[in-house]
Amino acid sequence: MFDLSKLGDWADLPFFADELPQISAKITPGFLPPPALTFAALNRCQPADTRVVILGQDPYHTPGKADGLAFSIPDGFGGRLDSLGNIFKEIQSDTGEARTKTSLDDWADQGVLLLNTALTVPPGQPKAHAKLGWAKLVQQVIARLNDTPRAFILWGGPAQTYGKSLAPHHLTLMSAHPSPLSVYRGFFGSRPFSKVNQWLIDQGQQPINWADR
Repeated sequence: MFDLSKLGDWADLPFFADELPQISAKITPGFLPPPALTFAALNRCQPADTRVVILGQDPYHTPGKADGLAFSIPDGFGGRLDSLGNIFKEIQSDTGEARTKTSLDDWADQGVLLLNTALTVPPGQPKAHAKLGWAKLVQQVIARLNDTPRAFILWGGPAQTYGKSLAPHHLTLMSAHPSPLSVYRGFFGSRPFSKVNQWLIDQGQQPINWADR
């Protein structure tokens, strides 16, 4: 069902042999994002390349909107941006720079792992796959990344539950989810993008280009 051929160094996580077959048996065809894109976040950002982790909730439940990178939307989608639109507003407010490109593939290519706490969702049924076993994958990804200092951005309650498993040498930023339902509960004004970039600079690394430039 799933394409595991591009996992690279993530492929040896026990999840893929232990939990994934059970998840596959529980879900029916038509889930989002499609199987070829389900693991796009891991495919695109290998462990050694990961400098920042943005952890969300579950994929968009509108067909054609989820592309396997958390919060990312394919360029040219044309529908409502919802969470991503609020992320764009915070980028503008925080950094003074604008972003309109909806695909976040350029973030992934800079070492930003865009991971959700659940990797699939049925159309029109948010959080329906939240308890299928995806948590094991997130736990194992975090364990793999705990070795050296990285920046973790945890948006929303489901993501924040993983904060306690992060080593103290990481930068950990937590706030409300950028969803229209919660964005005014602490997401706006949290300034995660400038905070991460300053931390990366202090670590002797290149900052992330969050904008379109």
